[in-house]
Amino acid sequence: MTEDYELCTRDSRQVLLHQIASSHFKDSINLTPYRQFDGDGQRSWSNLMSADWSWKQADTIAVDPTTHGAMFVPIVAGSDKTTVSVATGHQEYHPMYHASLACVFNPLKPGMTTPEVVKCPDGHLRRAVYGLGPYIADYPEQVWLAAIVQGWCPKCDAHPKNLDAGGARQRNHEKTDFLIGAWDPGTLWDDFGIRADIVPFTHGFPRADIHELLSADLLHQVIKGTFKDHIVMWVNEYLMEEHGEAAALAIIADIDHRISAVPAFPGLRRFPDGRDFMQWTGDDSKALMKVCIVYLGAIAGHVPSEMVKCLSAFLDFCYIARRNFITAANLNELEDALARFHLHREIFVGTAGVTGDRISLPRQHSLMHYIRCIRLFGSPNGLCSSITESKHIKAVKEPWRRSSRFKALAQMLLTNSWMDKLAAARQEFRKLGMMDGTTAGYTAMILGGGQPQPRDSAPESDDDEDDDNGPALGPKSLSSIELARIPQRQYPRSAEALAEYLDQPRFPNLLRRFLYNQTHPDADIAADVHIDDYPSIHSRIYVYHSAVARFYAPSDLCGTGGMYRERIRSNPNWRGKFPRYDTVFVETDSELNGMAGLTIGRLLLLFSFKDGDRAYSCALIHWLVPGNKPDPDTGMWVVQPEYEGNGRRTLAIINLDCIARAAHLLPVYGSSFLPEDLHFSDALDVFRAYFVNPYIDHHSHEFLK
Repeated sequence: MTEDYELCTRDSRQVLLHQIASSHFKDSINLTPYRQFDGDGQRSWSNLMSADWSWKQADTIAVDPTTHGAMFVPIVAGSDKTTVSVATGHQEYHPMYHASLACVFNPLKPGMTTPEVVKCPDGHLRRAVYGLGPYIADYPEQVWLAAIVQGWCPKCDAHPKNLDAGGARQRNHEKTDFLIGAWDPGTLWDDFGIRADIVPFTHGFPRADIHELLSADLLHQVIKGTFKDHIVMWVNEYLMEEHGEAAALAIIADIDHRISAVPAFPGLRRFPDGRDFMQWTGDDSKALMKVCIVYLGAIAGHVPSEMVKCLSAFLDFCYIARRNFITAANLNELEDALARFHLHREIFVGTAGVTGDRISLPRQHSLMHYIRCIRLFGSPNGLCSSITESKHIKAVKEPWRRSSRFKALAQMLLTNSWMDKLAAARQEFRKLGMMDGTTAGYTAMILGGGQPQPRDSAPESDDDEDDDNGPALGPKSLSSIELARIPQRQYPRSAEALAEYLDQPRFPNLLRRFLYNQTHPDADIAADVHIDDYPSIHSRIYVYHSAVARFYAPSDLCGTGGMYRERIRSNPNWRGKFPRYDTVFVETDSELNGMAGLTIGRLLLLFSFKDGDRAYSCALIHWLVPGNKPDPDTGMWVVQPEYEGNGRRTLAIINLDCIARAAHLLPVYGSSFLPEDLHFSDALDVFRAYFVNPYIDHHSHEFLK
């Protein structure tokens, strides 16, 4: 408290003017707040300008004669402490405190009451009024920003001993000022959770209240907080209390084994040792969400059904809140999921040694404010502290490592300045076409010997793990799936020889039946057609080890137009180690929603062939059929491998167009312990039933729920 600290800041006004004028934002900027509605006429929320706070700010500007007609420019800010060197003295860099924040934003203050003419991305000049907008911060940072006592809520006056009790009222500056004037500092601390010795920086700025501006934080409140630090810990404490330490440790080890044994899926990171990590970084948090998904199936059978229902309700809340586009109906679903979570978490009270006080947790209590935050600021996906977490390495830790460690701050800032200039130069070079192709290709073009080779013209590798999933280029379009570019050369080209090579003797007849159905689309499927009536296959068959599905998934890390790409594999020797035959959603009725219009198929072969002038892209699959309704505990659909009366797998050949996208299955483990030598590559072969995982990504949750 008595130390002097150095504050380094740029002119925030100049930074803002540069950003507003950038042509990169030309097609992705909203100049005015708006309200959007879904197809049923219900209100919906997506980005900040679609929400109530921006609309209210614009209304305030519009009624003031001095600002009437000006566009509103919200200033979204965030701060997060980071440690650059744990081993050499815990050197920390904390962004700033109230006086520092006031200094940073002070250049913008005149423009918050008097319009300023600014250049916009479309090249036009407009009058603009600035305003402090949502502030991104984790709970310790929120405590400082809101000037409250640790353990209290920064947004409402709920008491720390029972944060989720009804009747709490929203905090605001006016109420805080009144209480400070009426009570002594000790009473304010004990009874209201207010620190009288700190004045929030927003006090000095118009139309700004820090209690309202603090945004929801999916990373620390939901993923790391409620899941990792609360639910997982409570489950372990329950197991210790119920079974004793030795047996509990064995069950926890089996849960870890179950997590490491789940089938592969595009983008699903492997955890050989389960979820028992000592420290999770910002990047790990994305993987942690995947563990949370797998954890639901892993604990089923080892803990009471109420605990499974508690985690299922939490996952529903999490995935609804993480959507990029949230409707009024979604808010009702969010409220219902939170109510179910609060109902089922009572199982932990007593059985896991958890008391009422221990359930009163600020980060978990913050879920109570999500609906209001969504109405105010839109989808929390765009205001998560993962944004500030992602800056730690590039903006702080790497510059620290490049410095001399002595008075390093100035050196770090210089490094950041240089890196920013290099990034800007790359953008300009790319705009001029100077970053296309390879160095050798560019040299060949200069010497007149040819054209630059595009970067994406290199042969595709089916074993490239980094190519499993990610954003897809191009505008929004219908879903599609296509085979990999290069067929595999080691397979025979005729149907009979391929059947013998694959040990699939039914393959030729299945292929002939498939071709008959394609050439007789109006024929009765149940009709008993003799095998001799099926057309013969004489063309060459080409086998592939993967296919790529592209679909609209704006809530995931998508590309232009909200498109997402994932690779689906059918590879007998994936990465030269073990087979991988993925499962997929197969559309059976396009008019029905969710699993009612779908079934599951396991890819045994991906191939193509021609019949005359028509080309076919196909898959040989083994059917897994769903039950009549979801599992009551997990809320997930259950499928079972289908077999014929003689015990053979029920196989079919389908057109690739029938596949919607990849499906992720979780084994129904039951209460038995897994064999120690069970490998994840065998998981789809050894269990009698599987959960269809709706939580593997946002699109699956919206797709199935």
